[in-house]
Formats: sequence, C-alpha cells, structure tokens
Amino acid sequence: MCGIAGFIGFENKIDLAERANIIQKHRGPDHQAVWHDEHIALSHQRLSIIDINPRSNQPFLKHGLVISFNGEIYNYKELITNYLPGVTLRTKSDTEVILEMYKKFQEQCLKHFIGMFSFAIYDIAKKTTFIARDHFGIKPLYYTKIGANIAFASELKTLSVINGFSKELNRKSLVSAMNYSWVSGSDTMLKFTYKLPPAHYMLINKDNSFAVTRYWQLSNDSCNDIIDVYDELQIKIKQSIERHMIADVPVSSFLSGGLDSSLISILAQKSNNSLSTYTIKTLEEDNKYEKMPLDYEYAMKFSKENDFIHNEIEVKADIISELPFIIKMLDEPIGDPAAINTYLICKAAHEKGVKVLLSGMGADEIFFGYRRHKATMLAQKYRMVPAIIRKGITHIINYLPVRGKNKGYKIRRWIKRFNSFANLPLGKSYMKSYSYYSDKELKSLFVEKYHAGICQINDEHEKIFNERFANDPINQICNTDIQMFMLGLNLSYTDRASMAASVEVRVPFVDKNVVEFAMKIPGKYKYLKGVSKYVLKKAAEGIIPKKIIYRKKASFGAPIRAWISNDLREMIDVLLSEENVVKRGFFDYKFVKRMIEEDRDGKSDNAYRIYQLLTVELWCREYLDK
Repeated sequence: MCGIAGFIGFENKIDLAERANIIQKHRGPDHQAVWHDEHIALSHQRLSIIDINPRSNQPFLKHGLVISFNGEIYNYKELITNYLPGVTLRTKSDTEVILEMYKKFQEQCLKHFIGMFSFAIYDIAKKTTFIARDHFGIKPLYYTKIGANIAFASELKTLSVINGFSKELNRKSLVSAMNYSWVSGSDTMLKFTYKLPPAHYMLINKDNSFAVTRYWQLSNDSCNDIIDVYDELQIKIKQSIERHMIADVPVSSFLSGGLDSSLISILAQKSNNSLSTYTIKTLEEDNKYEKMPLDYEYAMKFSKENDFIHNEIEVKADIISELPFIIKMLDEPIGDPAAINTYLICKAAHEKGVKVLLSGMGADEIFFGYRRHKATMLAQKYRMVPAIIRKGITHIINYLPVRGKNKGYKIRRWIKRFNSFANLPLGKSYMKSYSYYSDKELKSLFVEKYHAGICQINDEHEKIFNERFANDPINQICNTDIQMFMLGLNLSYTDRASMAASVEVRVPFVDKNVVEFAMKIPGKYKYLKGVSKYVLKKAAEGIIPKKIIYRKKASFGAPIRAWISNDLREMIDVLLSEENVVKRGFFDYKFVKRMIEEDRDGKSDNAYRIYQLLTVELWCREYLDK
C-alpha cells in the first residue's frame, strides 16, 4: 500500500512532487522517490509489503514506461503464468506485472486485475499518462486542472497546497456531507477537484486534454439455480481470503466478534497460524447512552477459543483532542466515528510492527446486512396500514423522549428513525433511512443558496437506485449501497484512517469475484425468514459457531452520544457559536441552536447531526481557512 502523485505541465513540478512525498509520507514511510522529465513529475511513497526488496521501489521504469502504483494486485502470480510466459521479470512485485500487462494489453489490462488499486503509467515517448482506479474505489485518486496543468494524488491535501488551487466550495457536496455524513459520487468538497470514479480510467494526452472511460460494471444477471449457492459462495470467499493473504510481511485482522470479521479471521488463520487480531472496547459508562451490544466481549471469547493473539484497544473520550488531526487526514468531512476506531486500531497495530490488517467491511452492503435494510422492507408493509392510523402513530411518536439524564432509550430512537422514512416510496424511503434530515429539515438547516443541492442529491440517489435490478428491491438496495454508502463512507474512511497510521487494510468481501457472484444471488435469498445476510450465514455454518453467526448486530462506532452530552460540550459551544455559524454562511443558526437544545433536553437524538456540524467546521478550518 502506498501513495502516488503526479504533476503535468507545472513549471515547479519537481518541487510539487517532492512536497507530495512529504505530505503523503504516512502512506509510504519505507521509501519516497520522484521521477520526472520535461513533461511530468511522478512521486511515490512506499509501504513495502510485496517484494520488500529495494528493487521494487517506485516510480518504476521499464520499456519506456514509468509507473506509480498504490494498492495490491492479488492475482499477479496467476497473470504471470497465464499471460507473461517467457517475460523476463527483474522483481517479484505486482508493480512490474501491471507494467508488463499494460505493455501487452494497453487499457484492456484492467479486465484481468483482481485487487485494489490506483495507478498512473506514463509513456515517455508519447508523453501520455494512463490513470486507473479499481472496480469499487477501494483506493483513492483525486485530480484537478489548474490552468493548462493537471495534478493528481492519493489525497486531497496534497493538491490543496498547489498555487492556484481553487478552494471554491461545492455546494451539492456540502449538502451531501450534512445529509449522509459523507460526500457522494465523484465530487469532492471543492468545486474544481474530482475523484476518478471506480472502474474508470483516464487517458491524458500530450496536450493535457483527457477523457474518462468506464472499463467495468456489474451485470444484471441472476442465478437461476440456487441449489449449490452456499457451497459456491463459501468457495469464492475462501479463494478471496487466500488471495488477500499474499504478502511478504505478516497479515493480521480486525475482529469484532461478529459474523464478517470472525469468518475472515478463522479462514485467514489457515494461512497464518499465529494470527493477531484487534478489536475496540468502549467504556461501560459511555455505552449507557448507546445501549448497543458489546463487541469486545464476543471478540475476546472467540479469540481465546481459536488461539488468536488478541489485542484490545480501549476508546476513550481523550481521543477528541485528536479530532482536528483525524478530520485533516480524512480529506473530507466524514462524520462517522467508525473512522476514529479504524485509526486507533491501525495505530495500535502499527506500534506492534503490523503493516496489513484484514477487514470484514463490505459484507453488509453486498449481502443485505444493515438494520436499515430490514427497516426499509418493513416500511413497505407498514405503508399498507391506513393513512389515518399511521398519522395517529406519528403524533404519539413525536412526543417520545429519546434520552434520560444519564442514559439513552435505544428502542425509542429506532422507532423515531423508522417513522421518519416509513411513509415514503421505496427508493426515497431507503435514501432517508440513512439520511440525517428530511428535505424540509435540510431547507431549514441551510441558507437558501444551498437549497439546489437538496434536489441534486435526491436526483443522484434516485438515478442510482433505479438503474439496476428493477424487479429485485433487495438487490436494488445492495447495488445502491455499493455505489453510495460503501464508496462514499466505508471505503473512504478505511483508506484514509488506516494509511494515516501507515497500515494497509484489505477488504476480502470487496473482491471482484465475490461481489459479482453475490450480486447474482436473488435478493430473496439474502433476506429470508426474517434473517438478514441469510445466504452468507448459511455459507458460514460449519466454519464458525452459530452463536457468532446469528448474534445481534453491533455498530462499529464510537460513543458519540455520550461525547456530545459530556466531553464535546465545550467544543460545541465554541465552534457552533452564533458568531462562527453566521460567519461561515452555510447554516441557519436558529435551526442549529434548536438541534443542540433539543438534544441536551433529550427530546431528539441529534448527536450525529451535531457531530457532523463539528466535523464540517473543523474541515473548513483546515481546507478553506489555511
């Protein structure tokens, strides 16, 4: 895992590339280097994992081509056997294989890769640059055009220091950040900077004109024969985990004690008998507000039963002092505290010399595993109840408090949340199941010039929701999650938070073969007999105990409600003061003030809304004000 950057046409391109090596050094502390000619400067920061010998350092030059590559190609040894027989390789790295495959197949090489990647290949003679991003956007790639020049990098902060870089805010992205707590699509928070979309490549010509092209997408095909699906799925997952264990350094694993991480850890142990595992522990007094199952108790028991070398990291409120640093590292105002947990785990792992961790992230998206998934399907049935009865129920729900003096009421929170989207049509209902505001509330929150962004995010979601699996609402939801929630939130914070600690996180469920197979399984087998992730759970039987497979789901978050009520109170009063909110010019202060007051009175559960307001303000101070 590494960092990359490139600067085309800039007079000071060498200085920019060297500066990129400093800014992104956390992504590759083992080696940094720059290659340049009169047209381009490429920089690379290396975290040595495959072929750790210096011969594989980058930028890597061969055949008049130069590559700067971030990621892993897990099937690179198969590619050597199948497509590169007789080719002389001077390394044992996947980097050189990418270059050889590009030499042989040009952009068609991408259809052969299984892995996570963003890379740039420069043709010295033609002065063209080929940039590509993996199928699901596991690895990031930002780009911008400044005058006639083009710059790209693994992180936004690397581009933001270039003279002439535009800091004009993208209004739609700010609305997205507040509505979801992350930025959707290929936009960034800044108007003239973009993310290369997943499964796309960009070809930059000698004159700096460029085109972005899609090279892959999920099909609408469905399995007609479901008889052997459990066995086949088990094989796909085992193959994926075996591929993801390829490394010349030890590989460890996240372990929550739930289905996904437990399944990965037990299968990873077959390749690594001394597997180290890591989990997060929340303070008991903080969990009084959350009222969620305690992951670490299950993780500890499971690790003892399977002889894992288990590590437990306690998350305390003093981490909030690092919030400005964490927000800076995330590049975007991501308001999910799971980013904090990921950073803490990776930081602890790094201190023990760990470079690679496996994560169960992605299984919920492709197998229908979130509570909001079930709630959206339940809402379809609820809408059959006469409207006058539903109206009366809403009236009662509105009066329910969600928190007492020192504890939260989880069921009341869930009831209020469900009622906020249960009366909407399917696509809109699903969108609002993971939105923090209704459209009416967004209009009250934002000053008028941002209101157009509300329509834009609604249109974006509707288009994605309806573009595939029209006769299968469960797979419609899964496909939407792959393109929205998984990409915009989970993959984004996983990359940035882990790399901030110089640790690579691999996601075996977000494997091209696994996802393609999972999305061919009809939705009725993912949610069957009232059981979410039914097909995955059946495939896991016989590998891990049923008590793990069928335990209640817990979230991978920090105790934000406790922090908002206590430790973050002073920061809220300062950063979200009337003076600061009005000066920023985004939000209506009266609405912000009311949200804070209602949360403190226990009338409404606004903790995540308030946390995201803090996140946005801290992001603005780092990326707009400096």
